[in-house]
Amino acid sequence: MKALIISDIHGSSYYLKKVLDNECYFDKLIILGDILYHGPRNDLPYGYNPKEVIKILNNLKTKIIAVKGNCEAYVDQMVLDFPICESSFVSMNNLDLFLTHGHLINEEHPISLPYKTIVLYGHTHIHKISEVNGNTYLNPGSVSLAKGDKINSYAILENNKITIYDLNKNVLMQYSQSIKYE
Repeated sequence: MKALIISDIHGSSYYLKKVLDNECYFDKLIILGDILYHGPRNDLPYGYNPKEVIKILNNLKTKIIAVKGNCEAYVDQMVLDFPICESSFVSMNNLDLFLTHGHLINEEHPISLPYKTIVLYGHTHIHKISEVNGNTYLNPGSVSLAKGDKINSYAILENNKITIYDLNKNVLMQYSQSIKYE
């Protein structure tokens, strides 16, 4: 199973399409929050068009697992045809995943888990992999409003490995149970 992992679209249909053009085939689309609204602290992202983002994502609704970000609004669930959860546990490719946006749970504010889990989160707009208390914290970065190194990015989970890519499909970082970082 191949999962495309994205976060912090912030209403940019341009960057969403760019990622989907890069990754034409996937079984699941994991969205780690901040889907439609750019938020009061962010500039408008290039290609800001939430209505088009809605249309694109609603066409993929059977593949989507989404969690709420700090910029989600009640009305967002009214226009999106897939549920947006507060957080979610998912098992995929023999990996246990905890999905959250990252504004409450991240490597600086870890969650206590009874077994080894990969915590997938967004929010900071910076791609990162770290280990805390035996768990892996992986942030795919932001597809539209990159911060830090300013590299827009996303991740792919396939064959028990998670790879973070920039929008030119260059590998930025990689995680597997045997390889921690690259």
